[in-house]
Amino acid sequence: MTATVRSIIHVDMDAFFAAVEVKHNPELAGKPLIVGSLPHERGVVATCSYEARKYGVRSAMNIKEAYRLCPHGIYMHPNFERYVEASKQIHAIWDDYTDLSEYVSLDEGYLDVTHSAHLFGGPSQIGHDIKRRTTEEVGLSCSVGIAYSMMSAKIASEEGKPGGIFEIADDQALLRLIVDRPVRVIYGVGAKSAETLAHHNIRTVRDVLANADKVRELLGKYGHDIVRLASGADTRRVSTPPKSKSLGKEHTFQRDITNFGYLRDALLLMAKRLSFKISMGGLSAKTVTLKVTYANMVQITRSKTGPYVSTTREIYDIAAALLDKIERRPIRLIGISLSGLTSEPVSQISMFQQDADEHSSPLRRVLLELQYRYGLDRIATAREMLARKNLRDDGGDEVEEDSFNKRM
Repeated sequence: MTATVRSIIHVDMDAFFAAVEVKHNPELAGKPLIVGSLPHERGVVATCSYEARKYGVRSAMNIKEAYRLCPHGIYMHPNFERYVEASKQIHAIWDDYTDLSEYVSLDEGYLDVTHSAHLFGGPSQIGHDIKRRTTEEVGLSCSVGIAYSMMSAKIASEEGKPGGIFEIADDQALLRLIVDRPVRVIYGVGAKSAETLAHHNIRTVRDVLANADKVRELLGKYGHDIVRLASGADTRRVSTPPKSKSLGKEHTFQRDITNFGYLRDALLLMAKRLSFKISMGGLSAKTVTLKVTYANMVQITRSKTGPYVSTTREIYDIAAALLDKIERRPIRLIGISLSGLTSEPVSQISMFQQDADEHSSPLRRVLLELQYRYGLDRIATAREMLARKNLRDDGGDEVEEDSFNKRM
């Protein structure tokens, strides 16, 4: 029986923050616009217009460097309420074509139209319709990639930037396109892996395919995935997160833990991930629950229900306070769960504000979007980085923070 060829669409808005600002103030059109911190502040670039990119400005760049490259640019703080509203409009358009959609961030997502494309004239027609409707209904521009897998669709949308449509028919077409490109074009290959491979003269996709055994040796199981992806085989599925009434994260340690400072560091990183996930969904939580399994396999939970929370600090403070009240015996597992989730407006700080004092820093205003784009492990506060360092230095497990979106 012949396997069904998938049809995946990747949509990526063009200079999203900057484009939304131009829509609200047309006088900014055609000018180098940098959204993020202001030149006299400490912080980074969240995004910038294509006019600013001509001067070398890019996302996540230190704002001082951006100003050095483009001193005549227009600098402004982000207006997240505008971006969220525009994002809702964009997502509503996507959802008209399939119920299999995965929103990577406010302005980027994957659509699996394998079983719905025939209703709308095929994948290519859907891509053109999405572009047209995004312009007409939202007043913004997007790039669309149409392909047979998630990685190929992502690469296709990059080929179409800005404002275009690009299609990749199959794995052979993908290979012809990327075979001589740097290894980082492969999904999930970051700077560290690329550096490891470069030490062995493996710098391009062609090099990966010619040295497959070496790549597997250097990168282990991850190397197997890299070789497979380099050949164009990507079996990942577009995944629509289920709507749940609770959300949690837990970690089982390789050795029993008696150091409660170590446990607090683990809780901080869990709180960060949970905060990110509920913020991404526009949610807040009524109840925070601490879960602990002792070395003798006795399990306990402790909960606190109160005002709605959503920030890393709020979640961590409650979990740490609950930890302080339990019996101090060796622990093999610790976790946090959030329940009583709601998307209704509550009397609290905006989901883009980590705390009132943190929000006063321009860096914090762009933190969530940078985490969307570059992953939680790369964008962190000093306290979070110290927690990760403490866990590593102690010789124990490191509580991983997923890179939710690994951009090529």
